[in-house]
Amino acid sequence: MKPAILLSALLFFLVHAPASAEEPVAGVIKNTTGKASIESGTNVQTANAGMKIHVKDVLKTGPAGTMGVIFRDDTTLSLGPDTRIVIDEFLFSPAEGKLGFVSRISKGTAAYLSGKINKLSPGATRVETPLAVLGIRGTRFLIEVE
Repeated sequence: MKPAILLSALLFFLVHAPASAEEPVAGVIKNTTGKASIESGTNVQTANAGMKIHVKDVLKTGPAGTMGVIFRDDTTLSLGPDTRIVIDEFLFSPAEGKLGFVSRISKGTAAYLSGKINKLSPGATRVETPLAVLGIRGTRFLIEVE
């Protein structure tokens, strides 16, 4: 009887796991200061060094907060105070030709340093803002959205 209960519980957790747990890891938080958080669906967690970032995660910093993220392709993203950015797409499978990085910043500041995606496929990286879409062709930039 106990194996059946254990199997039922395991199936329940697999079916009801958060969507971001199914997504491959896009990156890892390198550091934070002040208030910083990650929203995955309805789950909000305080961001700490070592936490994994997935596609569709929302990265937020408070009025005195900062966050540094390193993505699997070695792209780095540094968020300043009062920033909100969504990781809409992250594809890094060079052997399969699947390369892409799309993020959407709605407020705050971010410094970007490109990694392998942009080097292997110029134009596969894009940052969306409320007023414009930036196609990244260079290696670094700083953006501020009010």
